[in-house]
Amino acid sequence: MNKNESKYFNTAIRMDEALITLLEKKDFEYITIKEICDTAGVNRSTFYLHYENTSDLLKETTRYIMDKHLAYYEIDKERISLQFETCKRDELLFITDKYLAPYLTFIKENQRLFKVSIKHFNSFNMNEVYGRMFEHIFNPILERFHVPEKERSYMMKFYLTGVFAIVMEWLEKNCSDDMETVTRVITDCVMGERNVNG
Repeated sequence: MNKNESKYFNTAIRMDEALITLLEKKDFEYITIKEICDTAGVNRSTFYLHYENTSDLLKETTRYIMDKHLAYYEIDKERISLQFETCKRDELLFITDKYLAPYLTFIKENQRLFKVSIKHFNSFNMNEVYGRMFEHIFNPILERFHVPEKERSYMMKFYLTGVFAIVMEWLEKNCSDDMETVTRVITDCVMGERNVNG
């Protein structure tokens, strides 16, 4: 990356972070370019070098959040669907330390970012993000387990909602419980490994 590219990239990150800061206080529809520029410490002409409008910035900020999240995983993002088609079935389980540890680490280290993305779920168009995850990750996995196609969306909604509820409870406590505890709770709930009567 040359000096100009680096400067451009750093300015883009400042504007992403500025938008995230503003989203902590108000809804996206009420955020102005002036507020973004003031918060990022840039002028309007710099904003227009990067984006046509605030919606363009929002799209980039969504990518920024997703890229930051994916950086916690050791996966080949380009060939992920193919990996799920060819790996052993026991490697397809996501409720393991391999996947939960980076997920929970990302949340703990980026609580503010995660809370903003949840608060503005629709603005960030997270349904589209989850739709792509379903298409490229969950669907190939469920196919390998011979889950009928018409049942797959119900099944994933059940699991994702349950894991999300546990994560939100953890966030309510400012992630004060250790990750091993939260991982165990998620694993027990999803995999049914703990006998609550015993």
